[in-house]
Amino acid sequence: MNRRFVDHYRCPEEFAHCFLNGEPSEHLGYFRFGPEAICYGSLSKGVVQLSPETQLHDSLKDAKVESGAVSLSFDPDQVIDNLRFERYCGKAQRRSFLSGGLSNKLYYFARPVLGVKVRRHLQKLRLNGWQAIPFPRWPVDRTVEQVHEAMLRLCAQAHGGKVPFIWFWPEGLPGCALITHDVETAKGRDFCPTLMGVDENFGIKSSFQLIPEGRYTLSASIIQEIRSRGFEINVHDLNHDGRLFSSEAKFFHRAPLINQYGRALGAHGFRSGALYRNLAWYGALEFSYDMSVPNAAHLDPQRGGCCTVMPYFIGKILELPVTTTQDYSLFHILNEYSLDHWKRQIGQIMEKHGMASFIVHPDYILEPRLRDKYKSLLAYLADLRAKSKLWIALPGEVNQWWRARSQMKLVRQRNRWVIEGPEKARARVAYAVLDADRLAYEFV
Repeated sequence: MNRRFVDHYRCPEEFAHCFLNGEPSEHLGYFRFGPEAICYGSLSKGVVQLSPETQLHDSLKDAKVESGAVSLSFDPDQVIDNLRFERYCGKAQRRSFLSGGLSNKLYYFARPVLGVKVRRHLQKLRLNGWQAIPFPRWPVDRTVEQVHEAMLRLCAQAHGGKVPFIWFWPEGLPGCALITHDVETAKGRDFCPTLMGVDENFGIKSSFQLIPEGRYTLSASIIQEIRSRGFEINVHDLNHDGRLFSSEAKFFHRAPLINQYGRALGAHGFRSGALYRNLAWYGALEFSYDMSVPNAAHLDPQRGGCCTVMPYFIGKILELPVTTTQDYSLFHILNEYSLDHWKRQIGQIMEKHGMASFIVHPDYILEPRLRDKYKSLLAYLADLRAKSKLWIALPGEVNQWWRARSQMKLVRQRNRWVIEGPEKARARVAYAVLDADRLAYEFV
């Protein structure tokens, strides 16, 4: 029951001795673990609720620290998996009226001739009531990190106020940011060389997710140019018709074609159209990483969210969740044309030393005013890189690092801890220490 905790911190297991006190109920529901973390799972003490909006039992009050171990009334592995894999969502919540069936077919059939104003109106109808969604929290949900930190405080109490672990990012960097571009139309494809120039002006490399069938053709020259300039190519759905996950039969028919295109393009990453997903089927995808799961999917056609700002594994695939609002939603749904919303999200993500991942479509920043807003975002991120050492990386670089870190471990040598494993020279030993009841981090 401490496996997810150990994987998250890469700390020695002797510092993560947690055990379940009592037999959990068979009933699944919502409860709290401290003042902020809303969990979904089962309890051995207290009662779970069917809705996160009601008064919730606080399981932190049931936790006990004794003899170097932590007693809990729930299984944290179950809770973390329920959040990351969106198991708290009922089947009815996983589909919107545009995620399948006749309405979906009609929308995607007419989409090429629909103007932005018409699409924006339809999408606002689809998203009606999003402001009232109580969980996940908007605009960034950090429940997974809050659960881990609450457990880390308890483990620190059990071990004299100090727990060693392997820091999240290379060279001790405080957080990470990704810029990704989903290319949806021929106009967007043709704008890619210009957009690469915009990114390069700020010393930033990004990834381009390309649709292999239906929307546009992909010439060898555009593929070569993206690669030769140091950018990354990933597969974006099959034909972006919104039906990839509409049925199990359709998905497993299309998955081999998607894998084939991935091999042909030399792509290691995947993102589905409109962020539709069913994580239970991901075993059919032959990619190293995926970027299709939103953190809090209030403004996406499929509701839910993974409630974390960190990468995590779905079987063999590493998930790099989308942790910020997409450009289209920001500009055309929220009518937000300043950086304030993105800045708030970046701030909340960096508080947890997480990964701020952005989707900016070349199709939607053709207008100079919107392109200028994107440039302002790049300037802000570049400033954070200069002042706060933010790591701005390609998705493939994060995938490589997170996989290497997952193979690292701390071993004791005389009176100190050292790191063993791949890329250990880039890793740093950190200590979680208690400052009163607050967590602080120190480096060796």
